[in-house]
Amino acid sequence: MAQKSNAETQQQGADESSQLHGILQSAMDAIITIDEQQKIVLFNAAAERIFRCPAAQAVGGTLDRFIPERYRAGHRAHVGNFRAQGATTRRMGDETVLHGLRADGEEFPLEASISRIETGGLGLLTVILRDITERKRAQDVLEETHRQLHELYAAMHDVREAERMRVARELHDELAQWLTALKMDVSWLAARLPNTEKPLIDKVEKMKKLVDTMVGSVRRIAADLRPAMLDDLGLTPAVEHLVHEFSQRTGIVVSLDLDAGAGEFKDPLVTAIYRMVQEALTNVARHAGATEVRVSVRVAGEHIKVAIGDNGKGVDPEALNKEKSYGLRGIRERARTLGGAANIRAAGQGGTLIEIEIPVAPYRGAQVRA
Repeated sequence: MAQKSNAETQQQGADESSQLHGILQSAMDAIITIDEQQKIVLFNAAAERIFRCPAAQAVGGTLDRFIPERYRAGHRAHVGNFRAQGATTRRMGDETVLHGLRADGEEFPLEASISRIETGGLGLLTVILRDITERKRAQDVLEETHRQLHELYAAMHDVREAERMRVARELHDELAQWLTALKMDVSWLAARLPNTEKPLIDKVEKMKKLVDTMVGSVRRIAADLRPAMLDDLGLTPAVEHLVHEFSQRTGIVVSLDLDAGAGEFKDPLVTAIYRMVQEALTNVARHAGATEVRVSVRVAGEHIKVAIGDNGKGVDPEALNKEKSYGLRGIRERARTLGGAANIRAAGQGGTLIEIEIPVAPYRGAQVRA
């Protein structure tokens, strides 16, 4: 095979250079190549568009022109380290947002990667940049929406808790008292019935028992809505009573490890912890098929840690993301609203374990009322 002539070789090189130039100019991302003195030797069309600067004005200048002044020293050091380490490619700003500077002085967020090649005895660095202004703006809007939703969630909980307190107070202070008065009237009537009216006496006794049942139901409903013990005595006795009532009602054995120091905090932490334990126990009763439950409320340094574990059938990881899994989601959201976190997972020996950790500094100060 005949060797190519010099003219053919030069023509091939020119064609390849033209193809490479076309590729660089059609790229969607900004491509900037700098030499060892960090002078720009290549500035493609996307870089012109992003930085709003013609290539003729950019080539020959330094890259510092397109970097905000406060970042220039750090960028030069980064490029120097990249050269010294002998790396060939690296993504820049993996953990932080980088910033570029357009020719008109506008700053914008970007992501970048850098690579190094040796050509003609020169070490050239090529930086590929992408303007992420729209992505960052959408991310900021999404984060703001999430923040507003968290605030709305917290406000809704406050409103619901206040409504629960109002209804519970009316049930306890009004309806229960009226039922007690009705029982007294029935007892007064029974005392005045002649012994010969056996059917009436039996009927009155049934009415007294029915009123007693209604009084008990009203008090139970009021306690479920908002236990007076939580307001009068604080978190520790309220959780003890909650666990005792749960065990009595379901027959599930509950072991309780309750730190006496947990009673020194105030709302909304107190109510949130009570509700999270209540919701966890309700979930156990409805879904777990457990025979034993372990409840722990401990203060560790600047955090309060709550753990509820059972020996039931365990949690389905997919169930945690179901649309109607409001109970478990509610536990997570309550913890997040208070600056903490809730981890819900399958326990090692079977069953489900809910672990909650919340900082207590904002909620110190007893809220117990005599």
